[in-house]
Order: sequence, then C-alpha cells, then structure tokens
Amino acid sequence: MVIHEDDQVIALNKPAGLSSQGGRIATHTLDELLWAFARSSGNRPRLIHRLDRDTSGVLLTGRTKPAAGFLGKALMGKRFRKTYLAIVAPGAPQPAKGLIELPLRREMQGREAYMKTCAADHPDAELARTRYRTLAANDEAALVELSPETGRMHQLRVHMASLGRPIAGDVRYGGALTLGGRPVPRLMLHAAALTFPHPDGQEMRVEAPPPADFEGLRAALFGAD
Repeated sequence: MVIHEDDQVIALNKPAGLSSQGGRIATHTLDELLWAFARSSGNRPRLIHRLDRDTSGVLLTGRTKPAAGFLGKALMGKRFRKTYLAIVAPGAPQPAKGLIELPLRREMQGREAYMKTCAADHPDAELARTRYRTLAANDEAALVELSPETGRMHQLRVHMASLGRPIAGDVRYGGALTLGGRPVPRLMLHAAALTFPHPDGQEMRVEAPPPADFEGLRAALFGAD
C-alpha cells in the first residue's frame, strides 16, 4: 500500500473495503495497520485525513508528532488539493464541467448518517464546493474528475447525485448497481492524487493508481486508455 515514504510522511494507497479508523461496525482498520510502521519508541504514524470505507486511494500519514501537527494545520488551512476519479451514471453530467456549490446538512436515518443538500440559510447548513470535469462518456456512464474545495462527509457522493449522476455502486445515494452488462462491485470512487505542503518545505504530489475493479469497469465502459 505504500506509495511514498520518507522521514516525515508516509502516503498509502488504501484499498476499498478497509475503514480508515474505528467506527460502529469497523473491526480491522487502516489506523490499526499503522502499528506495522511504529518505531522503536512505540510512536506510529498518524492519519491526517480519512476516506470512506468503500473509497480507494491516497491517504496521508505523519511519521512524527511535529509532522502530523504541521500537516493537520495545512489541511485545516485548505492547503491540500485532492483529485478523485469517479464513474457516474447515466451519461455525462450537464454541463460537462463546472463548480457545484450546494450546502449540505447531516441527517440521521436510524443509526445511519446521511448528507443532504439544503438551503444556505438552514441552521445546520455546511458550505460545500466541488469542481468537476468529464474525462470520458457515453450514453450509459461517464468518467469524471472531482476536486473538492471543502471536506464535508459524503460531499462528492451527494454533489454528483444532485446533478442526477450519482456515483456507480453508491447504494446510499442512488448509484447504478450494473453498468455495461456487468455488476458494479462497490462505490466507484478513487482518490487518485494529493498535493500538499511537505513538512520539509517543498510542495509534494503523490498519486495512487486505481485498483483492478475500478480499471476493469472503466475499460469495459470506455475502452483502454
């Protein structure tokens, strides 16, 4: 899973199906696996941000407490730039690229948390902004690049659903469960790249190749690159 490692940070390519941290149903988590990188002092890397359990891709950790503190402040200061790939359906969003500015609010349904779009003056409204552009499309589906400018829970999933193009495999928000005559194995959302200020001073970009299930569905729908 390691895609970059130095004295300050470790960047990982998280597989789908692995929770970032413990939750109500989480047992084995990426956070627990970080003990494998613990130093002789017992200090282990610290997660800087999270991905949904069924989302694959780049996750960043700080190897030391100062590095984690620096990266955490950079994240809060909106100095991280995240790039995701998603397969959505049906067809390309209209317009094919743009900026989604729809506030979100959290709502509980039983024991499950959902995010819903809402008016900006709603008392629970949270600002949410997502840039998107279509990379490939046909009548059935589209491959889109997503760049969130805020970090709300389920933001990309709800914003694409708001365009009538939910992410494939997203049971919670209405995503297609079959495409191209084949089942969609999971949420088709992949954190492909992350640009961030490194604690040593330079800007760094790390990229994570999509997993086989994502690439297989992409090839079936749009052909080889």
